[in-house]
Amino acid sequence: MARLPFPRLLALALRQLLRDARAGELRVLFFALLVAVAASTAIGYFSARLNGAMLLRATEFLGADLLLSGSSPASAEQIAAGQRLSLQHAQVVEFSSVIATDENIQLASVKAADSAYPLRGELKSAAAPYQTETVGGGPQPGEAWAEPRLLAALNLKIGDSIEVGAKTLRLSRVLTYEPDRAGDFYSLTPRLLMNLSDLSATGIVQPGSRVRYRELWRGTADALASYRKAIKPTLAAHQQLEDARDGNRQIGGALGRAERYLNLASLAAVLLAGVAVALCATRFAARRFDASALLRCLGLSRSEALGLYSLQLAMLGLAASSLGALLGWLAQQGLFYLLQGLLPAEVPAGGLPPALAGIATGLVALAGFALPPLAALGRVPPLRVLRRDLLPVPPSSWLVYGAALLALTLIMWRLSLDLSLTLALLGGGLIAALLLASLLIFALHGLRRLLTRASLPLRLGLGQLLRHPLAAAGQALAFGLILLAMALIALLRGELLDSWQDQLPKEAPNHFALNVLSAEKEAFAARLAVLSPHPALLYPVVPGRLVAINGETVKRVVSKDTTGDRAIRRDLSLTWAAELPQGNRLSAGRWWTSTHANGLPGVSVETKLAASLQLKLGDRLSFSVGGLSRDAQVTSLREVDWDSFQPNFYMVFEPGTLQDLPVTYLTSFYLPPQHERQLVELARTFPAVTLLQVEALLAQLRSILAQVTLAVEYVLLFVLAAGLAVLFAGLQATLDERIRQGALLRALGAERGLLIKARCAEFGVLGAASGMLAALGCELVSFLLYRLAFDMAWQPHPWLLLLPLLGALLVGSAGVLGTSRALNISPLTVLREG
Repeated sequence: MARLPFPRLLALALRQLLRDARAGELRVLFFALLVAVAASTAIGYFSARLNGAMLLRATEFLGADLLLSGSSPASAEQIAAGQRLSLQHAQVVEFSSVIATDENIQLASVKAADSAYPLRGELKSAAAPYQTETVGGGPQPGEAWAEPRLLAALNLKIGDSIEVGAKTLRLSRVLTYEPDRAGDFYSLTPRLLMNLSDLSATGIVQPGSRVRYRELWRGTADALASYRKAIKPTLAAHQQLEDARDGNRQIGGALGRAERYLNLASLAAVLLAGVAVALCATRFAARRFDASALLRCLGLSRSEALGLYSLQLAMLGLAASSLGALLGWLAQQGLFYLLQGLLPAEVPAGGLPPALAGIATGLVALAGFALPPLAALGRVPPLRVLRRDLLPVPPSSWLVYGAALLALTLIMWRLSLDLSLTLALLGGGLIAALLLASLLIFALHGLRRLLTRASLPLRLGLGQLLRHPLAAAGQALAFGLILLAMALIALLRGELLDSWQDQLPKEAPNHFALNVLSAEKEAFAARLAVLSPHPALLYPVVPGRLVAINGETVKRVVSKDTTGDRAIRRDLSLTWAAELPQGNRLSAGRWWTSTHANGLPGVSVETKLAASLQLKLGDRLSFSVGGLSRDAQVTSLREVDWDSFQPNFYMVFEPGTLQDLPVTYLTSFYLPPQHERQLVELARTFPAVTLLQVEALLAQLRSILAQVTLAVEYVLLFVLAAGLAVLFAGLQATLDERIRQGALLRALGAERGLLIKARCAEFGVLGAASGMLAALGCELVSFLLYRLAFDMAWQPHPWLLLLPLLGALLVGSAGVLGTSRALNISPLTVLREG
């Protein structure tokens, strides 16, 4: 028999699809896929654009997209490489210098910048101290902008002249804000900004001078990546490349958690889509058993019958996915319009990738979850035309689970989910599902004894579950997955936001004090106690460099471009403490003990640095401190909360190890707003102390966390919409059987109210069981996620015990509404069709 040509098969599939367009299962499948793709696309656009906006905001900490810094100027080849890629370029030179007037001198941190600086963010200045600030501009040649504290320290006013080395500059404005100020965390203060063209005339920068050269670059992501690749082999030992994530640990942590949450929400929406597609495709296949048998009798082969229905689903999926991608794009456009006053003015467009990824996600989910039920259509025996009881041979289990697993793998690869996040979510959900499904089946068998004394509506409702316990368990798992996804996203939303907000409490330290002399320690601490409600402890600091590990030079041990590599190329701030510092937690070893092997004093090392240096307990470290050599033994490893804005250290020594060396002290403190004059008085009282403001960093970090909060809020809405769509899809999947049962019961005299009560009992029990699954799964998955992905402390969530009640109400109400058609169709019509 000749095979049907593909064009004719395609035309036949299109005609049948158009003819069946009013069929309930096609409408439900189309709607479920539409909502799933719209949610996935909207989340994709929202996360991509919001992450882009957050990165743009975060680049202000560098004043550029990419920063090349070093202790000597960049080579001509490094500059030319960026110019060839059409990157915008600015140059900055930073150094410390004495600023002189006719009466006073003051050590200041000076920045010489060209006219292109900054490439990200804007400078802010004022015409006089504490007056209204304006945005933009920069000092012209012969001019300088100074911070208010420099003016107060030298009794200067705008228009006066100062000497920077051999160059006289006129103070033209008050410097109030530098976008990249926070990037140089330990830069000296007060600050002075001058034009780069005046630098050579100062005569300050000479061979051997302690100067930091910064090359700022701005451009497209592709051009920046090409530039990174081009100059990485040319980097000298003193040079390093930084972007927004590298440049600030707090920003990197906030962005990393935001990306994990958004990807997790995307995966939850796609999993819900898979459940909806699987339920709808099962009904689609079951309702076409008769048609498939008839087509087999008319000459279609098994592969042609399967191809016919596959083409129908493919056309339906493509139409639903395309429309869903458009709706997702419109949804995120409306969202960004509503939030335009809260988000940065410059938000990346997002381009086509999120839309194409949303369409691909929908089609992959359709193929992976619809293939197993669809495969049954090619196995329908032609004899079913005469015998309706003949069913197709079910596909093998490896095909069912393999297709779904492959679809999930492709989707997770598209979302770029890390392995720990994926295993925590899927593994925890699978374990919870298997455990509760087993308990549910045993519980259903136990209900048989209770039904003998139950009322008629309860017997009818629970009898439906008892007749098909495996199907009932499957429905409970499907509804439970919906509640689990929504509860997990809501739980993470609340606790992630709490952890982010706790990271920046209202009175987080906004000033650091460096170089507190030993003779002034007590007086400075007493003064801080008056000014600040929560001053930190004063930590002793001794600069020292790690030179050897177990007698071997450190450069032979450490890999390039790692935390350890950066640590050994500079002096570390070494300290000692009798007690474990606040925000630190021991991960290995013990705090100080009275005796040590080899008679060496102990040192505690930060965990990530220890991993980079391949350190273990008992290793011997050699330091060069003030020209002297000091050895210590690693006695413990510490996890450090770098987000706390408290003084933190890589190395903490045992008390008594470094106390014979010259030492200064370091602390942080909170100073309420509008207390700048008190800060100036503090600087005058203790002129040797360097006061560093980090209020700009805190303000920008709070702004980024506010954007993360918005992302979390609105992504939750998309996941809720996807979950409700799946809920009704699951109800529609069993509608045919319910219509037949309802018609038979009504033909036997059952009243409408009795059937409604039976539906309430059935779906109420299903909803309560689903709520139990969701509560158990949510606790298990959240435990794994907190430990493996988010690095957060886990604790039980008693409010999850409300999920069985919520599930009973939600599934019960939706079940009655979703199956109302079964009560409205004439019993005679249904029985005649049967």
